[in-house]
Order: sequence, then structure tokens, then C-alpha cells
Amino acid sequence: MGNGVLTFAQFVGGADQLILKQDFPSSQSSLIYNYNQDISGWTFEADYQVIVVDSVAYDRYTGEPNFANSTVIGSFPKAEISGPTAPVVQDAATGLVKFTIPSGMYTGPLYPDARKNVPIAVLGFTWTTADTPTQTATHRWAVVQSYEPDVTIGDPTTDPNYTALAT
Repeated sequence: MGNGVLTFAQFVGGADQLILKQDFPSSQSSLIYNYNQDISGWTFEADYQVIVVDSVAYDRYTGEPNFANSTVIGSFPKAEISGPTAPVVQDAATGLVKFTIPSGMYTGPLYPDARKNVPIAVLGFTWTTADTPTQTATHRWAVVQSYEPDVTIGDPTTDPNYTALAT
């Protein structure tokens, strides 16, 4: 942590298994996890929860978010990723699993400048092995929700599904 910059991984913990990106609420992308081994009998699941951070600064040289002065002020209900965007084993013998970061994780209002009351969708992609005893691991993806023209301009904390953290 140099120059007073705090990454999201440092902010919420879990630096090795957390990937941060910025994207639009309507964006959806799929990734292929390659375990390079037979994953027969393994189970996979994914879920997400949107948190709201009071403020986010950005490094003027790299454009990377800086969470050094940020506080989580609330959240939205947790949701399971199911149906066509749920994790799918594509080839158990070689260990290929398709993981989708779905669109529509956050559907409320956004400020266009993305500096105040910023919604961040935190996804958990979890797998459990068929070993005895089983082994469970999770990767987290944090997606800073960015304004786009089809989104209502406004404060995320006014959405009826928002829950403020008790202080």
C-alpha cells in the first residue's frame, strides 16, 4: 500500500482472491476457469451482494479507484446466480467451468460521476472439491457500477431495497 492508496482488496480483505473492475449495470461477461484436472463430482455456485460505499477517489495518473477514505454505508439484498448465468461445467475431465458475471446485479439509480454513494456488486464464485475431506474455495469479483444512459440519475441510498448499516 504505497502513496496512501488503498485497493478494494485491502479495503474488504482477501487480496489474493479478489478482482476489481468497473462496468455498466447492463454489461455481462463470461469467463472460463481452467482447473487443469478432473473436476468430476465438484460443485459450483455463485452469488452476489451490492454494497454502497460513501465515496471513492481515483488516482489521477492510473485512474485506479482509491478506497483509502471510503466507508461501506449500506447494502442491497444478497442474490443467488441461477439459471442461464449460473456456473456451468463445460468439460469435467479437463476442468473447464464457465462463470458468468451477470447483467442487472444493480438496477437502482446512479450518480454519473461515480464518486459519491457508489454501488459495488461483490460476486462470490465458490467451488467444492470431491476430496475427502472436501475443500472449498471462493474467488470474489467486485464490480463498481458505472453510470450509463439507461440508468436513472440519482442517489442509490434512496432505492427502496437499500439498507443502511446501523452505526
